[in-house]
Amino acid sequence: MKRANYLMMTPGPTMVRENVLHARGDYYGNSDFDPKFFEFYGQLCKKIGKIFGAKKAQTIIMAGEGMLGLDSACASLTEKGDKVLVISNGIYGAGFKELVETYGGEVTLFESEVDNKINTDKLRVFLEQNKDVGFKYATVVHCDTPSGVLNNVKDICKTLKSMGIMTVVDAVSSVGGTELKVDEWGIDIALGASQKVFSAATGLTIMTISEDAWKVIENRETPIPSFYCNLSLWRNCVEKKFFPYTMPMTAIVALGVAIDNMFEEGLDKVIERHYAVAEYTRTRLMDLGLELYLKGGYSPTITAFCLPEGYDLEEVYTHMLENHEVMLGKSYGYLADKVLRIGHMGENARYFRIDYTLRALEKTLKELKK
Repeated sequence: MKRANYLMMTPGPTMVRENVLHARGDYYGNSDFDPKFFEFYGQLCKKIGKIFGAKKAQTIIMAGEGMLGLDSACASLTEKGDKVLVISNGIYGAGFKELVETYGGEVTLFESEVDNKINTDKLRVFLEQNKDVGFKYATVVHCDTPSGVLNNVKDICKTLKSMGIMTVVDAVSSVGGTELKVDEWGIDIALGASQKVFSAATGLTIMTISEDAWKVIENRETPIPSFYCNLSLWRNCVEKKFFPYTMPMTAIVALGVAIDNMFEEGLDKVIERHYAVAEYTRTRLMDLGLELYLKGGYSPTITAFCLPEGYDLEEVYTHMLENHEVMLGKSYGYLADKVLRIGHMGENARYFRIDYTLRALEKTLKELKK
């Protein structure tokens, strides 16, 4: 397959900086036996932990796309009959239900409006009304990628923890682009991935695991029904110098370069850039006469927008790609034929890339105008 010639403005994977690409093409040795790699891995996990706000929680990097993290969290925490609360206001939020049920959990679904952030007042009322259910843990998505809504996981997780409910947060599309403090907010498992704000290649899951989560994982009554998704195997992997499987050494070293890029810019400045570029993107879209999908809860990493009447979504998407060499993101489920998305995360959150994308979109709308 030839090198892609288009600008990839999808909400992950994102564009990857040249120094990250170059790092991935080098030779580093054997990840199973080289003690220097274990040392590098441990240092990188601690560095990434700072982005998650994890000083107490352990950070691990696993070989597998971000979905591996969601699956591993549910596999490792859930035992048959466990009561689990799935908090949803989008496609990915609701998707946790199937994962939990795969491992025998009994799901209660709390649904909030899909075009705005989760209503925390209604959630508190719901939790009070259901305080006798005995939820073991709750799942919530920080940024539900198909719509680009950003949920207030700070208040949600603090509320849940105050009621003795553990928390699993999908932060795949948010971490690095907005504030996240897993220790302070009481997040027991937070999930990230290499191909979003970190702007490395797809293929790595990043996860933080609190001490409370480790206690549950290590004191199960039944074995974890998976090997690849068994988080207990990662507890002391650096100290023991033994990974559950052969690690993709080049991918992890390249991720380290991408993380160094973020630290060199400054983590606070990276977040500021994401919010500024997001606001600029939404303003420009509205100036073009386009309607934003959400009513509120806009993420600094993704914007979903609707096309004016008379335009065909697939035609606009294809025209942008074939005539202007820009790939936008389509969506899924009930949003599949309703919105297009711009991923302004990581290396995509640069004004020169956003400007080019929006000029291409403006030209496309003019060229396709009936």
